[in-house]
Amino acid sequence: MQKSRNLYLGSMARINAGIAFLTILFATMLSSGVNAAEPKPWQMNFQPAATPVMEKITDFHNLLLIVETIIVVFVLIVMLYIVIKFNEKSNPEPSKTTHNTALEVIWTVIPIVILMVFAVPSMKLLFFMDKAQAPEMTLKITGHQWYWSYQYPDNGDFEFDSNIIPEDELKPGQRRLLEVDNQVVLPVNTEIRLLMTSEDVLHNWAIPAFGVKMDTVPGRTNESWIKVTKTGVYYGQCSELCGVNHGYMPIAVNVVSKEDYKKWTIRAKKEFAKVNTNTPVKVVQMKSSTSAKFR
Repeated sequence: MQKSRNLYLGSMARINAGIAFLTILFATMLSSGVNAAEPKPWQMNFQPAATPVMEKITDFHNLLLIVETIIVVFVLIVMLYIVIKFNEKSNPEPSKTTHNTALEVIWTVIPIVILMVFAVPSMKLLFFMDKAQAPEMTLKITGHQWYWSYQYPDNGDFEFDSNIIPEDELKPGQRRLLEVDNQVVLPVNTEIRLLMTSEDVLHNWAIPAFGVKMDTVPGRTNESWIKVTKTGVYYGQCSELCGVNHGYMPIAVNVVSKEDYKKWTIRAKKEFAKVNTNTPVKVVQMKSSTSAKFR
C-alpha cells in the first residue's frame, strides 16, 4: 500500500511539473513576435495586432488555447489516475459496475457548455468582421495572375499595379519575396472598406497583422474592413493557390498619418493618372531559378 502511495505521489509531482512547463510555454507563445509587421524567424504566435479585428481574433485564440490546455491536462491526469489506481496489482478485484448515470450526464453536459463558451464569442467575432459600420474611405483590390492592382475611388479614383520586386533588384534591408514596387498607402485610425475581386482566377488578399484573409473571386465583389491603429509597413501574401507564380504575389501596406496620406494622394493622382487604359501591364514572371523576366 505504501509503495502504491509513493508511486501515486511521484506521478502527481511529475504532472505538476508538466503543468508548470505548459504554463511557461504558453506565456512564451503569447509574448513572441513583438513589434513584428512581417513573419519572423522561429515565430510561434500571431504577429502583433494592428486592427480591432485582429485584437479580437487574438483574444479569441487565447481563450481557445487556455480551455484546450485545461482539457488536455485534465484528461492526462484522469488517464494517469486510472493507470495507477486501477491496474491489476493495485486493483486485483475490478468493479462490475457497467453504468453510472451521474457520470454520463456530466460528460454530456460539460462538452455542451464548452461548445457554447466557444460559439457565442465566435459568432460575435464573425459579425464584427463582416462589414464596416461607418467607413471613411474605400480601397478596391483586384487580383491578377500574378500581381495586385489597387483603386482609390474616394481620393480621385486613381489606380495602380503592385508587383513583386525581383530578388536581383532588392536594395539592402529589403525583404525577399515581400517587397513590391508600389506599396498600398493608407491613413492611420481610419475605418476603411475593402472591396475585393479578381480578373482571372481565385486569389486571396491576406495580411496577418490586420486579421484579413479573404478570397478575391472573378465576377464577385467581397467586402471586408480595417482600421489600422499603428503606423508602419505591414506585409502579407496571396493565400490561395492561383497558378505557377502564386508565391510571388506579396502585399505591402504603408500606414501613415492622415496628414502624410493627404500629401501622398496629391502626388499619387499625378503619378497614377489614367492616360491610356490600353497600356500593357508590366508583370514580373518568376522562374524556378529565382530569376526575373518582364513581359
